Amino acid sequence: MLAQLSIRDIVLIDRLDLSFREGLSVLTGETGAGKSILLDGFALALGGRGDGSLVRHGEAQGQVSAVFDLPLDHAARRLAQAQEIDTDGDLILRRVQYADGRTRAFINDQPVSVQILRMVGAAIVEIHGQHDDRALTDPAQHRTILDGFGGLERQAEAVAAASEVLKKARQALQSQRMRVEAARKEADFLRHAVEELSKLAPQPGEEDELAATRQAMMQAEKVARDLIDAHEAVGGQASPISALAAVLRRLERRAAQAPNLVDPSLAALNTAIVALEEAGETLAAAVRAAEYDPREQERIEERLFALRAAGRKYDVPVEGLVVLAATMAEDLAALDESESSLAKLEAELKEAEDAYLRQAQALSQARKEAAARLDAAVKAELPPLKLERARFITRIEGDESARGPEGFDRVEFWVETNPGTRPGPMMKVASGGELSRFMLALKVVLAERGSAPTLVFDEIDTGVGGAVADAIGERLARLAGRVQVISVTHAPQVAAKAGQHFLIAKSAGEGEASRTVTRVTPLIDQTRREEIARMLAGASITEEARAAAGRLLQAAGLRG
Repeated sequence: MLAQLSIRDIVLIDRLDLSFREGLSVLTGETGAGKSILLDGFALALGGRGDGSLVRHGEAQGQVSAVFDLPLDHAARRLAQAQEIDTDGDLILRRVQYADGRTRAFINDQPVSVQILRMVGAAIVEIHGQHDDRALTDPAQHRTILDGFGGLERQAEAVAAASEVLKKARQALQSQRMRVEAARKEADFLRHAVEELSKLAPQPGEEDELAATRQAMMQAEKVARDLIDAHEAVGGQASPISALAAVLRRLERRAAQAPNLVDPSLAALNTAIVALEEAGETLAAAVRAAEYDPREQERIEERLFALRAAGRKYDVPVEGLVVLAATMAEDLAALDESESSLAKLEAELKEAEDAYLRQAQALSQARKEAAARLDAAVKAELPPLKLERARFITRIEGDESARGPEGFDRVEFWVETNPGTRPGPMMKVASGGELSRFMLALKVVLAERGSAPTLVFDEIDTGVGGAVADAIGERLARLAGRVQVISVTHAPQVAAKAGQHFLIAKSAGEGEASRTVTRVTPLIDQTRREEIARMLAGASITEEARAAAGRLLQAAGLRG
């Protein structure tokens, strides 16, 4: 419920803080006192349309905050949590309106878009007035309202699920048909391509591997001659090893004659010979490694050429040939199996259509039964509201060809205001006053099936009095037993039934006599009886009016 409303610098309101309780609260005051300003400010906090003209003259900005006490599992909290907003404690909706037309929106002091603020606000508060175009007057919502009244939510969810299955079955069949049709048009090309790519048998990473091997072969060819020359110099006919070996043998024969002179030289010559032999072996191994088969290089180049030619032909990178070959093979297989696969998908579609139709027809029948109960319930509320000759009609049009997630029913609330007149949509046929009373009757009936926690009625008693006003007050009070109700009213019979009464009036601002401000004052006991007497008598309040006001309060069970 709405716990507190704070308004700063909105039109004639400079500073206003109101606390609300459960049950029925009324706002009264003379015409032009500022009741509409207060509701405009409240609507601003709920995500209503902003306007720079709402800012109090001379101020740079205005602000409205609405504090709500809601159950922890309420839908509005879930919407806020989806925006990663901390929802512990009260839920506070705040809107800042700047004089230049800009606005900023906040939920629990976290900035949000106006669209999010409006979604959360709509889950908490419904505002109904004579010319309101939301909630019950929106035909797009009538089907949902009827399902809620009839307790058909689970059936509606089952139809929505069946609709999704049907949609996917249609898409699968359509996709397969398009694929098969495309494959048929290119059947010859596909068969040739699949055969060609199968023979080519490209492998993942093959191009890079072949290119690297080819590059290595080309490099080996360049260095092979130098390796051969080096090997010839070290270990071939020009090798110094034989000459060094002969010199070594001669010195060995002289070693005994002068060991101190010969031995170091012998060691050096031995080391040189061993080093030359090791170098020869290393060079021989390098020469063998550098050898390649020219035919292998030719094979590699031919393979690379074939792969790259296929890539150009099919307009894909060589690496993409593997995927292309698999895709073409699948398309060809799909063509070959088209008749059996299409028949299977067509059977699945037929099964999905039958399942959807059964559930949608059952939902449609349940809606018709719920509509009859709703019409009867609303009819019972109409006579006390001076609509005893009127009829409320829940009109259902079924078109089984228009199959959607909500079924195939189009639901709209119609009315017939007088016998013999042509019934029509509630918004078009009912006058402003009649529309308000129809909506009140509907809300009383629908409240048992769930409602926003706070309902606001803006002067729905305009143009009525006496017994009708009393009936409106009685229904508002009954409605307030289930949800919080706030009503702007001119009817003393309605005001007397409220548990909380506020008086809206204009006065001169403190310290600025030239600037008019709107004040809101809670009324109790004597002050409340005086206001109801004013509503009964007008400008000149008589003792008879005061006595009548007391009787109204006593009849409502309140002290007069």
